[in-house]
Amino acid sequence: MLDKLGGIALKADAVSWLLTPRDFKQALLAKIASATSSIYIAALYVEDDEAGREVLHALLAAKARQPDLDIKVLVDYHRARRGLIGHKGDSGNYILYRNLMAEASHPFDIIGVPVKSREFMGVLHLKGFIIDDAVIYSGASINNIYLHQQDKYRFDRYHLIESVELARSMRDMIKQEIVSDSAVSLLSQPVNQDGSPEKQDIKSFKHRLSQAQYQYKSTTVGNRVTPLLGLGRKHNLLNDTVIKLVESSKQHLFICTPYFNPPAILNRALAKHLRAGKKIDIVVGDKTANDFYIPPEQDFSTIGALPYMYEQSLRKFAKSQQWAIDNGQLNIHLWKDGINSFHLKGISADNRKHLITGSNLNPRAWALDLENGLLLHDESGSWKESFIAEQQHILVHTKRLFHYSQIDTLHKYPKPVKKIMNRIRRLKADFLLRRIL
Repeated sequence: MLDKLGGIALKADAVSWLLTPRDFKQALLAKIASATSSIYIAALYVEDDEAGREVLHALLAAKARQPDLDIKVLVDYHRARRGLIGHKGDSGNYILYRNLMAEASHPFDIIGVPVKSREFMGVLHLKGFIIDDAVIYSGASINNIYLHQQDKYRFDRYHLIESVELARSMRDMIKQEIVSDSAVSLLSQPVNQDGSPEKQDIKSFKHRLSQAQYQYKSTTVGNRVTPLLGLGRKHNLLNDTVIKLVESSKQHLFICTPYFNPPAILNRALAKHLRAGKKIDIVVGDKTANDFYIPPEQDFSTIGALPYMYEQSLRKFAKSQQWAIDNGQLNIHLWKDGINSFHLKGISADNRKHLITGSNLNPRAWALDLENGLLLHDESGSWKESFIAEQQHILVHTKRLFHYSQIDTLHKYPKPVKKIMNRIRRLKADFLLRRIL
């Protein structure tokens, strides 16, 4: 299936690797400054902080220099309308957008996309910074931590692909399937024009998105990239490609995921891969490198239990596959670098096919969120050494797990975490929670 999967032809020098958050930020701002025709940005959010404002001001400066520059920024509607978790009051990012555009001589559109009627039911997890004929692809959103604006960073993957056809395909999908839909809202519009989308419009929008795909001039030979889109469990090309990557791998998988909670179908595929005598390297963040981790010295809130729930999912998987850990087939690498956090996603199969994606490879990504990804087919081996170098860079701050017992049990968790997790077990809510995490 994968060998027959069409893609957009790419030259060997079309792909560049940006290894650090600061490399990503520098490349993004440089591309924005040199843009001549269009800038389309899709991210979960653009935060009201120093980094978010710097990027928005860079976009405003580009628009002022060239008023006919087509700029559109897409963010999740619900995420933009609320403040940070734990913050009270009306502090959503949309207030920044509204104020900036009201003062701008040449404003541009910041669009709120409601994939579902509630944030916990699904969000816009579409990724891509499409600037003229280039695509910077990363799972990162825009804020201080993702761009390493200060002393703390959130580690992600960042790839720059120069391709007229890829940029056109991704831009056209946004134009045709999202921007023109009645369910989306301009978050930058004046307060007197503000209004919430109708539930029926969102429902219809979700149905159309679940059927949408990127359109492009396709080839099935040579080095190429296949843009993939997915929403929902049925007919999801991105999810199907993930499973086929695992099933078709002949020797080795290299997998990155920040929140270890694979869907059942992916769990089975990984177990089957190991039983066939093949190898897997999985890189996952230590619980202290999780976005939601709350240090013991800080006030605890319910959301702080999430890293521990993901850790228990990892422990269960490691215990079931301890035999593969023992014989060196399965290497689980725990990433930890001080106070920084881990947000990498993707799969490489035999260092020949590489999926770069914003999908967390968990049930939420599998069924609820709008996700995308780029599958790179390296038929000539031109990118092999660069991907291996990226993998080695990813592994710098990791430690290999030798036994599942190295992962803490519930007994060792802080009291508030134990209380929440015991309550979840008592109510038998594990199954439901796993489907939305």
